[in-house]
Amino acid sequence: MTKKILKFGGTSVGSIERILHVANLIKKEHEAGNQIIAVVSAMAGKTNELLKLSKDVSNDFNKRELDVLLSSGEQVTCSLLAGALIKLNLKARSWLNWQIPILTEGDHSNARIINVNVSKVNDFLKEGVAVIPGFQGVSADGNITTIGRGGSDATAVAFAKLFNADKCEIYTDVDGVYSTDPNKIPVAKKIEKISYDEMLELATLGAKVMQSSAVQTAMMYDIPLEVKSTFTDRTGTKIFSQQSIDYTKSVTGVAYSKDDAKITIIGVEDKPGVAANIFEPLNKAQINVDMVIQNISSDQKTTDITFTIKRDDFSKTKKILENNNSIIYKDITYNDRVSKVSIVGAGMVSTPGVTYRMFRGLADERINILAISTSEIKLSVIIEEENTLNAVKKLHTIFDLD
Repeated sequence: MTKKILKFGGTSVGSIERILHVANLIKKEHEAGNQIIAVVSAMAGKTNELLKLSKDVSNDFNKRELDVLLSSGEQVTCSLLAGALIKLNLKARSWLNWQIPILTEGDHSNARIINVNVSKVNDFLKEGVAVIPGFQGVSADGNITTIGRGGSDATAVAFAKLFNADKCEIYTDVDGVYSTDPNKIPVAKKIEKISYDEMLELATLGAKVMQSSAVQTAMMYDIPLEVKSTFTDRTGTKIFSQQSIDYTKSVTGVAYSKDDAKITIIGVEDKPGVAANIFEPLNKAQINVDMVIQNISSDQKTTDITFTIKRDDFSKTKKILENNNSIIYKDITYNDRVSKVSIVGAGMVSTPGVTYRMFRGLADERINILAISTSEIKLSVIIEEENTLNAVKKLHTIFDLD
């Protein structure tokens, strides 16, 4: 008997009609002789609706209470899906995070799963389908916690590891991972198989198909994943280890994010400890810094430091920098209307000319590059936000991904 983790995203359970469709899909899998744990997200739009309610109360809503509020979205889906399965004459039960429990550690809204009590759920699987809420857990002191937007992916992968599942399938509204966003670039191609490394880069750089921490966990424990559509029977995209890397292609996909901000501190005194003095207060405020670029002046006495952050952290970062008395500088420039465009591919390691082709392609479109970051299998640039789709289309074409 095969044990499967089936994760259904918000669009897959976005209406009663879709929940009933998912219930029939699960019934088919169960009748094929599989043990099924269904991990569900909140219905599409529900988390944003709950966030808006919290902001209507306070722009500084208590984080503990926010986790209690946001976790209710998955609870609703769990109950509706379990009820739909029971209507189909299957034995099914929904479980809340504390009933299992799903143990977490870390801060509210950014916790991580550390363990799951598998015994009660495993016993139930011998006779029925378990429906589990994604995105949440309970801390050692009994507080409900959430694990970040897209966290249902992380729940599914953690369950696949802890329950020794044979398969982990991520169901969404697209039939796999594409070379870029097919909703914006219709000529995007579905990728039949992709390595953990490439998928992790794409997820980190803005691809919305999977949460990056979930891919990282799957890579650490070698858990094969498949991303597939809830609404078609077509084969999805398989994500697994090095054997899936296609070195014949220099670029596998183009990712982008439009929620970035760029900050440049000009004329900083160039001496040991300056960078630490800049970034330590940001770390304490839990602000994630992405790209960092340093340029030494010709007299080697001052330096310019450019870095990027998420746009949601822009106001907080600006305030922290302007109140930071431990650094001396001439000026700070800000731009909160930038985007990050990236190309990803394992074949970049062995293919000369990739950097030139990317930069020439952007130059031909008269797109100015504001910052550059590289790794072995990715090349990212910061550009003005208004040029994002034009840049993605151009790169998608010149690297033969159309």
